[in-house]
Amino acid sequence: MTQRIPPPLPALPEPEPELTGVRNFRDVGGLPTADGRRVRPGRLFRSGHLSHATETGTQFLVALGLHTVFDFRNRADHALEGPNVELPGVRYVNIPLSDPAAGKEFWTMVREGDLTQLRSLLGEGRAAERMATSYRTMIRTRTAEHSRVVHALAEDSVPALMHCAAGKDRAGLSIAVTLLALGVEREAILADYLESNAPHRRYRMRRGPEAVEPRPAEVAELLAPLFDARASYLDAAYATIEEEWGGVDRYLAEGLGLAPETLVRLRDRLLEP
Repeated sequence: MTQRIPPPLPALPEPEPELTGVRNFRDVGGLPTADGRRVRPGRLFRSGHLSHATETGTQFLVALGLHTVFDFRNRADHALEGPNVELPGVRYVNIPLSDPAAGKEFWTMVREGDLTQLRSLLGEGRAAERMATSYRTMIRTRTAEHSRVVHALAEDSVPALMHCAAGKDRAGLSIAVTLLALGVEREAILADYLESNAPHRRYRMRRGPEAVEPRPAEVAELLAPLFDARASYLDAAYATIEEEWGGVDRYLAEGLGLAPETLVRLRDRLLEP
């Protein structure tokens, strides 16, 4: 299937050279809404985990003036990557979401690169379907978590940063849900989502420290869908919204419990006038 190529996002300053030790960071400011407004810069950020931020990267994060950091990692992620760096005066909110590639056994197999097992689990389109299914599941079963995030943003949690491990799936879908609530155009949401594929943003999966031989090309091919941001994954999320609620408006009102006045507050906080 041919992947849609969205229009380019508005040009924004690139902070990555200053933000060392954190991958996939960006400000979602500037994205256009259907009614002609734009997301206000400096209000909503997204990234991979903050556990390995260097001193320079930490100083950059402090300078953002964050109110809240939403961490969507689970216990296994925290054990693997460690806790976030401490940012003075910032509230940390951990809301574990389902990882599309969860499981110690799964990652042991990935690191060891057992081709027979990987073919069985991920071959013939199964990896991409695994990802699409996880997006459907998060939309259908994590309404309470997404509701909590969006309500917090409407009340007092801005400026905010959302992250998971790679900043691609759990954070990516949470950002997409927030942008839907803001009325951002879907092509703009997709363009921001696909930015996670940029080489300098992509999550780097390393094998164990003892593994020095190059990974076979077939292993990389089998794993690619897990590390890609693909339009089909967001399409699966949108399709679930349509199937379960009949559209975005009912999803926001019934699924997330967003009252009209809450949506107004959210948009006033995060959108330019």
